[in-house]
Amino acid sequence: MSEDLTGRFVVALDLDGVTDKAGLMDRAARALSLPDWFGRNWDALADSLADVTVWPEQAGGRGLLVVVRGWEGYARQRPQEWETAREVFAQAVRVMPSLTVALALGGSS
Repeated sequence: MSEDLTGRFVVALDLDGVTDKAGLMDRAARALSLPDWFGRNWDALADSLADVTVWPEQAGGRGLLVVVRGWEGYARQRPQEWETAREVFAQAVRVMPSLTVALALGGSS
């Protein structure tokens, strides 16, 4: 976690090795420091991304940039789940202007 050039707090969501929705939810919960009550489903992820009160404390007032990397393998293995994940990211960005989700190309290292 760090700061990007726009001042937003940056979180890396590394999906390298993720093979299913449960793995994606676990990685998201860890990367975003989501609370224990996080439901680990698509609606809960959407709600968490669009709610600054559950964002990492350092993002408060600055905005959040989530960089999703290592996603290509998951997208190939679970294309329908990946499409849903992309829709969740897109919807959260539409309702939360201080959120940016970027898909990194080129792996997780």
